[in-house]
Parts: sequence; structure tokens; C-alpha cells
Amino acid sequence: MASIGQTVARTPSGEVLSRAQQRAMLVPDCLVEARRIANTVIAGWHGRRKRGIGENFWQFRPYSQGESLSRIDWRRSARDDHTYVRDREWEAAHTIWLWADLSPSMMYKSTLGTVSKESRALVLMLALAEILARSGERIGCPGVMEPVSARNAAERLAAAIMLSPLAGGLPETGMIRGASDLVLIGDFLDPADKVMERLGPLARRGLRGHVVEIADPAEEVFPYTGRTEFTDPETGEKLTAGRAEILRDDYQRAYRARRDGIGASLRHLGWTFIPHRTDRPASEALVSVHMYLSGLPTRATHGGQL
Repeated sequence: MASIGQTVARTPSGEVLSRAQQRAMLVPDCLVEARRIANTVIAGWHGRRKRGIGENFWQFRPYSQGESLSRIDWRRSARDDHTYVRDREWEAAHTIWLWADLSPSMMYKSTLGTVSKESRALVLMLALAEILARSGERIGCPGVMEPVSARNAAERLAAAIMLSPLAGGLPETGMIRGASDLVLIGDFLDPADKVMERLGPLARRGLRGHVVEIADPAEEVFPYTGRTEFTDPETGEKLTAGRAEILRDDYQRAYRARRDGIGASLRHLGWTFIPHRTDRPASEALVSVHMYLSGLPTRATHGGQL
């Protein structure tokens, strides 16, 4: 029977270092792709910048009657017949924590997807770091990198991940204080109630959360037919179906109910939920997350329908 998708072999305990090195080798490529996507998204777009109190110059604009004369830039105004005010950039650096859940199930890639779920999660995390750093935000990764406000935050995050590879599951969040944003990227394939048992307490602590669910197309559409062997990447357990196609309708209903349940529960807590498929451009999910972080209205990218 033809293979539709595959995962890497479960890692024996003696090969943990080798697996970590393989994952570290993936990071530089993901950083390059993340920067390409980030540049595409913010081309012609000022991100989160706006006028306000700060030290950095933002723009010149025409003087409006009633404004303080002390704000006029006389040197710029002397160049023509107009009077200009020098605006400074609004500065209120916010801390945004980024995390990608790299559980074994994230290693999956079917023939319908363009990249593995792991690769897409890393690219999205690093691309977000790139865009947010350009906007002056403080970027951190729980247990991997303390929050920094630097133009090269994405590069520093990539280097930190190479030294301390991301683990599976949710991160330790005890170090997160105050009104911070937490962006979680993963496949969240556990039942909805199990997922909310882990995420609910974080929301009740006052953290503003944004969950990006990464899905391979095959996980949604269930394209399997005939005799098919399924392997659980987390436990290694196997299930053989004589005619996989007869399971499709029940599977899709269960998959949709799990996703809808997680989304509804998160929105009830004030969090955002963004489903994304690996056969769709990474920029779609990136734009949605960034708009939510900016407090702008948006419609989440669902990455296809079942």
C-alpha cells in the first residue's frame, strides 16, 4: 500500500543528542525562511508603530493650529513654505512569549503538505520574533531565552533554540509575570477537554494567549483508502484498518468537534485560536497572529474545510 505520510522513528534514549543536533540543523534554514516571510508580510506596512511618547524619530508631518510651538522642527520647515512637526515613535515595549510544541506528532508530513508541522511551527515562531522585534517589542521563549528587546531577536532566539532545543508539551510559565502575551504553536491533537486542562489555568492567570493549531492536510481530509496501518507517534501503538475509507466520515466529525471545542473554549476565556494547514502559505497565519497582537480586527485563517 502506498504511503501518504510518515514520521521519523521514535528516538531511543541513547540517541537524544543526535536528535537534538538534527533539530538544531533545521533551525538555520527555518530562520532564513522566517525572514523571507516576515519581509513579505511587512512590506509597505509599519507593523505596530504609531505616534506617541518616545525618544526615536518617526516622521515629519504638517503643523496643526493649536499644537505647541516647541514641537516644530524649524530646520525641516525652512526647506519650503510649510511648517512641520517632528513626531516621535510611541514606545511602550510589551513582552511577548513565543513557544512551539515540538512533540513527536509534530514530525509528521504527508504528501499533501508542503513541509512538516515541526518546520512550519519553527518558521512561524521565528518570523513572529522578526516582525515583533522590528516593532520594538520584548521577545522571550519560556525556559529557553529571557525577554530581549533587540532588532536581532529572531537570530538570538534561533541560537538559543540550538543550545536548548524546544521540548514537547507546554512550557513552564512560572517565570512569566504581568500582562504578557503568550503565543503557543502546535498541533493540539489531544481531546478538547485535555487541552483546556492545560491552557485554562494560564488564561485564568491573566495571560493573553494566542493559539496557532498546525495541521497537515491529511489530518483533516483523511485521504486513506484500503488496508492502512496507522501509528501513534507519541506511543508507537499501531492500528490496522481493512478499509480505511469507511472511517472517514466518523473521523472528520470527531476531528471537527475537537477543533471547534478547543476554539470555543479559548474564545470564552478571551484567547484567540488560529487553525493553519501546512499546505497554505505561512504568511496567512503570521498575519492573523500579528493582527491579534496589534489589537486589530481580523478573521482567523482556517486553512481549509473538512
